[in-house]
Amino acid sequence: MVICVGALTPAISVISSIEGLKVQAKVVSSGMVVLISCVLLVGLYVLQHRGSHKVSFVFPPIMILWLLCIFMVGIYNVIKWNPRVYRALSPYYICKFFYITGKDGWINLGGVFLCVTGTQAMFSDLGYFKQASIRVAFCCVIYPCLVLQYMGQAAFLSKNLSAVPISFYASIPDILFWPIFVVTALAAIVASQAVISAAFSIVQQCHAFECFPRVKVVHSRRWIHGQTYIPEINWVLMIFSLAVTVGFRDINQIGYAYGVACLILTFVTTWLTSLVINLVWHQSLVVALAFIFFFGSIEILFLSSYCIKIPKGGWVPLLLSAAFLIVMYVWHYGSRKKYLFDMHNKVSMKWILTLGPSLGIVRVPGMGLIYTELATGVPATFTHFLTNLPVFYQVVVFVCVKTVPVPHVPHQERYLIGRIGPKSYRLYRCIVRNGYRSVYNNENDFENELVMSIAEFIQLEAEGSSGSLDGSVDGRLAVVRTSGKFGKRLLMSESVRVEEDSRTSFPEGALTVSSSKSPALKKLQSMYEQESPELTNRRRIRFELINTIYKDPRVKEELLELVEAKRAGAAYVIGHSYVKAKWNSSFIKKFAINLHSFLRKNCRAPAVGLNIPQISLIKVGMNYHL
Repeated sequence: MVICVGALTPAISVISSIEGLKVQAKVVSSGMVVLISCVLLVGLYVLQHRGSHKVSFVFPPIMILWLLCIFMVGIYNVIKWNPRVYRALSPYYICKFFYITGKDGWINLGGVFLCVTGTQAMFSDLGYFKQASIRVAFCCVIYPCLVLQYMGQAAFLSKNLSAVPISFYASIPDILFWPIFVVTALAAIVASQAVISAAFSIVQQCHAFECFPRVKVVHSRRWIHGQTYIPEINWVLMIFSLAVTVGFRDINQIGYAYGVACLILTFVTTWLTSLVINLVWHQSLVVALAFIFFFGSIEILFLSSYCIKIPKGGWVPLLLSAAFLIVMYVWHYGSRKKYLFDMHNKVSMKWILTLGPSLGIVRVPGMGLIYTELATGVPATFTHFLTNLPVFYQVVVFVCVKTVPVPHVPHQERYLIGRIGPKSYRLYRCIVRNGYRSVYNNENDFENELVMSIAEFIQLEAEGSSGSLDGSVDGRLAVVRTSGKFGKRLLMSESVRVEEDSRTSFPEGALTVSSSKSPALKKLQSMYEQESPELTNRRRIRFELINTIYKDPRVKEELLELVEAKRAGAAYVIGHSYVKAKWNSSFIKKFAINLHSFLRKNCRAPAVGLNIPQISLIKVGMNYHL
């Protein structure tokens, strides 16, 4: 429903603001209003692609100016048309209204709800602003301006009942019409911006928990900290907004669709909030039930009045949300089945250890990062690779990226490092813990931080219980970045080009590690990097081992191998999955698995979601029969 609101809000906001042309410029037809609205909608979504940072500094002034305009227009209409309208604030008139109108009053509750929709968009940005600022803005600015605006329209309609369809623009004084018209159009764009950002945020969080197909999440300095941009969702929302605008061409039908989406979203939020009250805030069950009974009963009253509007346009958000729900469920179901398949087919560590330190293969210089969803054991991807090519890197790291149910994980607690097997095997495990709103873009930093973390783990293990871990099947994991000595075990230097590595100077006492690559490989690498401009400007970090005395000489040897492996280069190994349903599966299961396979083929590759550099990527084909 959040995604549906992200598509419907720009449509209803833009077309309602442009409809003012039909009041002042009477020659403008409905078709022209739709055309202008579509042009503005395309511009709005293209603005998302280009980065709204370039014009975002004008957003707050536009909203403040918009609120002041409707505030002044409301006061003007109250004074001019009906000063006694303030009496409508009394609850007495609510009872009188329903007593007189009966069923018609209940049906009109949907229109009443539309008067306050849109104000919830500012709460979508609660993650980016303090709660106090949101409360002050709503209570001291937004709420008084809205009340006075609708009091002004009520006063105007009490004397001009025929102007109901265009009451907002008809109540504006002629001398202020065009300035307010421009401000209204700009305010509609700004309000749509907040809702689109909320849709991006909710998709990112669903994607983090494997409840949405893989998408490209962009977060850079061009955007406000904490906000993201998702290209696929941006264009999907644009297509839906244009389809609704062109398909309905009627602000009332779009309003019905928008109202149903907002009401269902509000009702579901109330239910979820009651769970938060009881399970997260640890309040009593009575408080949670009282909350949901009070607010839920009001929302059910409004929602029931909108049920009769479903055939008139309210079916659109139901259809769209059902489609998104099916896609999300199928993706989660297929991902879960794939994970269970990996768990069932992972390789026994005892069998791996019987192969000896060389694992029965040729170990070559370099570092191999094997991405897997398994937090324990060796994935079938690794053995499948060795079956076809019995050679691998001297240092092997099994990387598992997990999303934990917190918004952000502190950087010092992000990496869990452990060892697999005896020290001579050079097998490590790294679990990377991300929050559901965390976004990381620089893959080169990940390599460097991983090397620093493994080096810290090696030395902490030597200082602690090295003997007890040697020979273990799958050692315990440690959060090494919390160590007070982290970052002081290896010397780091930055260089831009490979040729500069030989001229990099280190402090006295650093132990230099020579490259193990042959002259032919070095020449081949130089030719390859000259053909790849992105490698030339890539940030390079060199590690050197501090020449200190170690109690255990094996520690120094292991650290030297780690630094040498990083110098030789890192390769990322990831499974390229082909998912198929078993021949004896039921029709529903075949449909779900085949749809999941279709989504996997047509969405972003895993390397994009994990931010793996394509130049260092090795894909291993795997067939999954689920």
